[in-house]
Amino acid sequence: MTLAGCSTLDQATPAASPATTPPPAGDQDAILQRQRARESSARTYARSFPIVPVRAHGMTVEGADGRRYLDCLSGAGTLVLGHNHPVVLDAIRRTLDSGAPLHILDLATAEKDDFTTALFGTLPAGFADRARIHFCGPAGTDAVEAALKLMQTATGRRGVLAFTGAYHGMTAGALAATGSVAVKQPLPPAGEVTRLPYPYGYRCPFGVGGERGAELSAVYTERLLDDPSGGVVPPAAMILEAVQGEGGVVPAPDGWLREMRRITAERGIPLIVDEVQTGVGRTGAMWAVEHSGIVPDAIVVSKAIGGSLPLAAVVYRDDYDGWLPGAHTGTFRGNTLAMAAGTATLRFVAAEGLADRAAVLGARITARLEALRSVLPVVGDVRGRGLMIGVELVDPTGAPDACGALPPAPDLAARVRAGCLERGLIVELGGRHDAVLRLLPPLTISDEQVEAVLDRLCDALTATARDTRPEGGA
Repeated sequence: MTLAGCSTLDQATPAASPATTPPPAGDQDAILQRQRARESSARTYARSFPIVPVRAHGMTVEGADGRRYLDCLSGAGTLVLGHNHPVVLDAIRRTLDSGAPLHILDLATAEKDDFTTALFGTLPAGFADRARIHFCGPAGTDAVEAALKLMQTATGRRGVLAFTGAYHGMTAGALAATGSVAVKQPLPPAGEVTRLPYPYGYRCPFGVGGERGAELSAVYTERLLDDPSGGVVPPAAMILEAVQGEGGVVPAPDGWLREMRRITAERGIPLIVDEVQTGVGRTGAMWAVEHSGIVPDAIVVSKAIGGSLPLAAVVYRDDYDGWLPGAHTGTFRGNTLAMAAGTATLRFVAAEGLADRAAVLGARITARLEALRSVLPVVGDVRGRGLMIGVELVDPTGAPDACGALPPAPDLAARVRAGCLERGLIVELGGRHDAVLRLLPPLTISDEQVEAVLDRLCDALTATARDTRPEGGA
């Protein structure tokens, strides 16, 4: 099968490379072997991508064996400016050369003050004016924990409203709000979480799809909360993602988000929006909530806000600031280098209009991938927002569900991922069945790189679909 505009490209990709020579390929094999022998069985990305990166610039990663790859994983969305962007490196060097303390606990510094000013300057109108920020441990899951604890303190309640398909982290409270059964199964319940249906057009939980599915989700939520026999104790908060990332790149309809804001506001339930992966221009707006115009009570931020370095925070309305001193602490909440790198990143994204560019390029990529559906039956759905894109792969020989969705094809998706890697392209999987190819390129991706990514992905999809026997309904 041949697709118009899809071609196999050379595996080498032009990139700026220092004069130093990478370690020989034999060293790469030895390093990988030692990793398998010494690291935890919980490692994930290392299993999918058996490479040893030695240099990276922009969108290009070079392995110890000398091969180069276009990186469409971007540190799970962390690297909005790509690897080692000059403005980030300059900010880090200036901070190091200044003699500023690198570890500060929660003391005030010029770097933290500048970061907070830059971050608040990007927040949605109506939110920044009354915002407070709490710096947490270095990961997004730490900020989720802090947000949940904050709202439990403010409301005096314990329960949480969360959604099917959600991913909020791997610590106890965040894990309780996460939807994936696979990662939750070994652990006992970590609190009372009421699971609500997230609007997923292609695999609608109500079997109707589209706008009607989103309407039913809102109706179900409202009636359940108001039902005196519904079993839901008034919760401390609702937490949601405007675009589910690990859940398969599923954007929430803007109207549904407005309904969730109305429902929670009318019942005095704080609304937390997890912007760990969607923030800093990824979806075509600086923050994903801006598409719908809602003003949440708290926003969880991490990944891109540190400019590639570990940083996490929860930003919230000041009337929820009921913590006593020392109520929530963390040793590594004062990462000076990350704050400097984050400030540079936030200001560069805003100054260069990268959110708008993400919207334009995202539309171009999804249109090209959508065209595959007519010639590649294994492409079940193409969706996303900005440069957060998902391609759901299916078994075309299986029986469709009530929405017309075909059975997911996780084995096929894994082979396509491997085929992409062979062609010099790094893409990861996600979704309920790990059958969704996820594209998270940096916002600095060039037009030429867009075409290279599409060509390599098209070629891997075409070749894999041609060589694949039906999965018989995965």
